[in-house]
Amino acid sequence: MIRIENLIKIYGEGDNAYQALHGVTFHVPSGRFASIMGPSGCGKSTLLNVLGLMDRPTGGAYHLDGDRVESLDDSALTVLRRRHVGFVFQSFNLLPRLSALQNICLPMSYEGVPKEVRESRGRSLLKRVGLKGKENNTPLELSGGERQRVGIARSLANRPKLLLADEPTGNLDTRTAKEVMELFKSLHADGMTILVVTHDPGIAEKTEQIIQIRDGLIERDETR
Repeated sequence: MIRIENLIKIYGEGDNAYQALHGVTFHVPSGRFASIMGPSGCGKSTLLNVLGLMDRPTGGAYHLDGDRVESLDDSALTVLRRRHVGFVFQSFNLLPRLSALQNICLPMSYEGVPKEVRESRGRSLLKRVGLKGKENNTPLELSGGERQRVGIARSLANRPKLLLADEPTGNLDTRTAKEVMELFKSLHADGMTILVVTHDPGIAEKTEQIIQIRDGLIERDETR
C-alpha cells in the first residue's frame, strides 16, 4: 500500500533551510495496522503530510497502492487524496454548526454522491462507530470520544484505501482512547490499511508494525 524510498524533505532555502526528513525508507503492505512513533519535532508530522498527499517531498519516491505519486500535479493529488485517503485528526476538525450526519456526508458531496446515497451511507457509518441515534447532534452536543467517532466515520465516507490518523487519542481520556483503538482494530479486521501517528508507546504497541523516527531518520522498523 505504502512504499517510501529515500524520502527527503527540506523547508526553506540557503541559510534558512531546514531538513526535516533525511532519506526515509519503509514499506507498509496493504491491510496492515501500522504506527509512526517519535517525540515532538522528530519529523513524523512532516512525513504524515507527505503520506496524506498534502505536501511534496524534496527528494525520493512515494508509491501509493502501486503508483508513484509524489510528482503528480496539484489537481491529481487533490483527487487522489479525496478518493483514496481518509484522515482522522487529534482535534476532530468537525464543523460545529453541522450535525454529525452532515459532517460525515460532506466529503461525499465533493464527490458528487447523490443526497439519498450520502445520507444512507452516513447513517450506516454512524451505526458502524456506535453512534446510531446521534445523527442530528452537533459536535458541541457530543463528548470528546463521540466527536472522534464521528471523525472516524467521516474519514470512511468515500471508502478510502488508506486511513491516516494523527494522534487520534491525544485529546481523549484513557478509557475513551482504548475504545477508539478498539474501533481501529475492528476496521483493520475488515481489511482497512491504517497508519497511526503517535508519541505514545502504549498506542504504538497495539499495532502490527512500529516505525520509530528520530531527527528525521528511521530509528526502528519492527513488524510483529
